Amino acid sequence: MKNNGRTSNDGGNYQKFGALAPVNNNKMMKNKMRMGSVGGGLSLQAFANAKAKNDGYNPALIKKQREFYKNAKCVNKYKKSQKQQNKEQDSSQSTRFVEGRSENREQGKKNYGNKMAYSLKEIYNKKRGEEEKERMEKEAMFKTRKEEKEKSEARRKDKREKMFKRTRSGQPIMKYRIEHLLQTIQGRKD
Repeated sequence: MKNNGRTSNDGGNYQKFGALAPVNNNKMMKNKMRMGSVGGGLSLQAFANAKAKNDGYNPALIKKQREFYKNAKCVNKYKKSQKQQNKEQDSSQSTRFVEGRSENREQGKKNYGNKMAYSLKEIYNKKRGEEEKERMEKEAMFKTRKEEKEKSEARRKDKREKMFKRTRSGQPIMKYRIEHLLQTIQGRKD
């Protein structure tokens, strides 16, 4: 049977006449199942997983990981240096211990405890003295910096006041501006 030049058994080939091909219901059902419309839609978790495109490239995450590894590296170096210092101190203390023990055998065991406590106290006082000295130096540097900053601020404030001075009629006083220009020119030549 012919219908406008089309046969009923041409397999859905309607491109000759510009008509749309019929939709295959089986393909449509598969598509709907893939999209999740059959069965009440996607769960929230499935939607979130489908939305998130994890292509492995997240600059912020990469930067964060790089910083984390860098910090971990620094911490490991610090721990190693601390262990090394502790080993050096332990070895020096162990030599003192051995020396003190040999002396104690001659003098008695009570005297050894006092010597060990004295040496630890000596180490503590020495370390504390060094820390106190460093703190005093830092305070002195901080004080000098503060004084320099105050002086420079006072100079800037004075210069600013001079630059903004005006006559009674509101005209700027050019004397200070010209002096400033002259100083900058001379400063650049030197």
